[in-house]
Amino acid sequence: MMKHSHLLALEAIVTTGTFRGAAERLHKSQSAISHMIRQLEDALDFRVLSREAYRPTLTAEGQVFYREATRVLTQMRELNATATRLKAREEPELRLAVSATLPLELLLPMLGELGAQFPATHLRLSTEMMGGAIARLIEGRAEVAISTLDGVPLEEVETRPMAVVMIRPVASPALAEKLGAGPLPLSAMQAIPQVVVAGTAGAEDSQSRDLLPGGRRWTVSDFAAKKQVLLSGLGWGGMPDHLIRQDVSEGTLIPIEVDGFRPRRSEIFAIRRKDTAPGPAARAFWTLVSQIKEIG
Repeated sequence: MMKHSHLLALEAIVTTGTFRGAAERLHKSQSAISHMIRQLEDALDFRVLSREAYRPTLTAEGQVFYREATRVLTQMRELNATATRLKAREEPELRLAVSATLPLELLLPMLGELGAQFPATHLRLSTEMMGGAIARLIEGRAEVAISTLDGVPLEEVETRPMAVVMIRPVASPALAEKLGAGPLPLSAMQAIPQVVVAGTAGAEDSQSRDLLPGGRRWTVSDFAAKKQVLLSGLGWGGMPDHLIRQDVSEGTLIPIEVDGFRPRRSEIFAIRRKDTAPGPAARAFWTLVSQIKEIG
């Protein structure tokens, strides 16, 4: 008899590419995954997966079956989410993982409204660097992530635009004067430390965009530390406009032109998982985000 668990196992194999990957995703042993696929094939009386190559691939019949199976799984997830919503009461906690590049003044009025509407819900906001916000969402440690879409599995999430932030390279006045007028060539910048922030998703999470090839690099924990290093004149780096607006106005940080590091337009989105039923406060927050008219 074909079971829902059989379809989940097949989906996990196809999306991860291996039986081992499916086992890790579903928190089961590899032998259990293999057994479920054998049971599915016995029930169907045809092979859905070919094991002849290094990685399992769908057979011709399996491709047709899998296409319909994904439709059924989507409907099952939607049905489960509906059932959860129908019985949901105000959740005890709403966890938001927010990229440090987001101007908090955009978020705070929504949190104030949410707090007034759901006084029993504890709002927990974590400020994350690099891929940290997305990691928290995917790992189930946040109901909503507010981040760029870099590295986001788009087929697994819903998104809403929230803001556009400009990231531009800056340096202290003394360092900017020493460098001279731009655009500054790579050869002039490689000897000066580029200050970057470490990610909060784990040891493997590090900045991968806007890195000067072949240059010296200093890594710090957050934007506050990064700005202190920049103000000291010990290095240069990119900063979100809203974090340096006053410094640029007062002349304590100077925008510089660097070849290969132009000011970058960074789009930030609210992101939630499709397979997780939101509670009342999470749904209300999503509605507030959806009402944002201007994102730049």
